Amino acid sequence: MFKTVRWVGPVKGFIEIIDQRLLPGEFKTIRCTNVKQLYDAIRTLAVRGAPAIGVAAGYGAVLAMKKVSAKATVKQALADLKRDCEYLAGSRPTAVNLRWALDRVRRSAKEFVAGHKGATLGQLREIVLAEANAIYDEDVQMCAKIGRNGAKFVKNGSAVLTHCNAGALATAGQGTALSVLYEAKKQGKRFKVYVDETRPLLQGARLTAWELKQAGIDVTVICDNMAGALMAEGKIDMVITGADRIAANGDTANKIGTYSLSVLAKDHGVPFYIAAPSSTFDLKTKTGKDIPIEQRPADEVRQFAGRTVTPKGVDIYNPAFDVTPAKNITAIITERAVIDRPNWERIRQLMGG
Repeated sequence: MFKTVRWVGPVKGFIEIIDQRLLPGEFKTIRCTNVKQLYDAIRTLAVRGAPAIGVAAGYGAVLAMKKVSAKATVKQALADLKRDCEYLAGSRPTAVNLRWALDRVRRSAKEFVAGHKGATLGQLREIVLAEANAIYDEDVQMCAKIGRNGAKFVKNGSAVLTHCNAGALATAGQGTALSVLYEAKKQGKRFKVYVDETRPLLQGARLTAWELKQAGIDVTVICDNMAGALMAEGKIDMVITGADRIAANGDTANKIGTYSLSVLAKDHGVPFYIAAPSSTFDLKTKTGKDIPIEQRPADEVRQFAGRTVTPKGVDIYNPAFDVTPAKNITAIITERAVIDRPNWERIRQLMGG
């Protein structure tokens, strides 16, 4: 299993990420040695997927501490950390893991300084790196637990539909939605996976198909507009996707096109599952209507493979995500447990909020 994002070296090291913009044609890693490089990598989707962005952001805080002057006081270092974390948080607004990781590392740094009189800049840097490493390690464990909790829903001989990429390329571990499939395969189950191409950036066709092929899983890529026809023909037994933010009532933001799949699945009696870690829940966001939706550059739709495919002067609308209402979701699979028919009360019980 490849490592999508990792920290290399001591506190003055760097972040190494797989450049997902080049897959599947070229497997290449890039180094981020400063906060600006990481911001650009997140914004341009060199690294993507809510959990992976969260892990990268945690290490982004280490990069922020790395550039603090050796002459700075601990108080100044915390101020610099806050500024750089706010900057990184603006790279992508929808995925809640990004800000969650940044806030967690900052909180750890502040608590250390408050509890250790005479704390040094060197100690603070080590604390930030340790917290970022903890986020990484927890993500790896989380992925495996989600897979084990969800594998029971994959029946032997079944056909599964998935959208976008919620695999190892989207996390530090083996993925969320795809982790369910990997664990089912480990159990000896045989099944087929249909992958939506996921326009406009083709994360399904480029990334998920590549991952599943690497894992030896039977995979077929389909155009986004074919899903309904396959369901009508009885060729889909379940749908499973990841998530970028889950509101307190269970409404879920995920890659654009997910909502359409949920409607089709509900109409055809096909179970629709979301696989996501507890860190993706945002209990401060009451419903899906409150989730900010990122707008992406028009050229992502206007062009294909570098060639313009729309008439000159035509407006482009390119939201990166849509929101699937909780009523369309059969269950949310987390590392803690499975939430059947998710609603406010069941989510609160699991999250302890």
